[in-house]
Amino acid sequence: MASFGELVLVLGDLHIPSRENIIPAKFKRMLVPNKMQHVICTGNIGSTEQYSELRGLAPNIHVVSGDSEYDNASSLQNNAEPHSAFPETRVVQVGVFRIGVIHGHQVIPWGDHISLAMIRRKLNVDILISGHTHKNEVVEHEGYYHINPGSITGAFTGTGEDATPSFVLLAVQGEKVVCYVYELIDGEVDVSKTEFSKGGSNPL
Repeated sequence: MASFGELVLVLGDLHIPSRENIIPAKFKRMLVPNKMQHVICTGNIGSTEQYSELRGLAPNIHVVSGDSEYDNASSLQNNAEPHSAFPETRVVQVGVFRIGVIHGHQVIPWGDHISLAMIRRKLNVDILISGHTHKNEVVEHEGYYHINPGSITGAFTGTGEDATPSFVLLAVQGEKVVCYVYELIDGEVDVSKTEFSKGGSNPL
């Protein structure tokens, strides 16, 4: 796996068990522990058990608090990290890239790239990862990249709309990132790929 570079699993908006019961089986089989170096989660995990499962996937896990996180009191009873311990924002250094992480409910309108760019500039990052919309996106904006992994479970949105299950895998290779988007469409896994470089260059 070393030839793929440093691997970062990006996911979020699981909402287990409030909106969905499990991660789809075809995705679950792909999430092999310790194949990735980092897990980045945009929040709304849903339960202490699910958080523990994510922690087992990689040596480094970076979680931000969602707007509908699991119950703080039950977390404390199970001696787990309560959701209140998750910050609103994180900055993760992976190789030469600074990666900012927010849930996304702070952005008005939700998913608006001008508003996201303001947060990206404030965090001073090369890549900004956000969730909340339950719709995956990989967008170049002002020479930088905004990535939304969508909802890995396909949980319905806050407005009740259906969502396509999806997640993102980043392969950081020196000053280049290969971004794979995995979607579950009609029961089959579809993969798309984008490549970009540090410094705001266009996709390769």
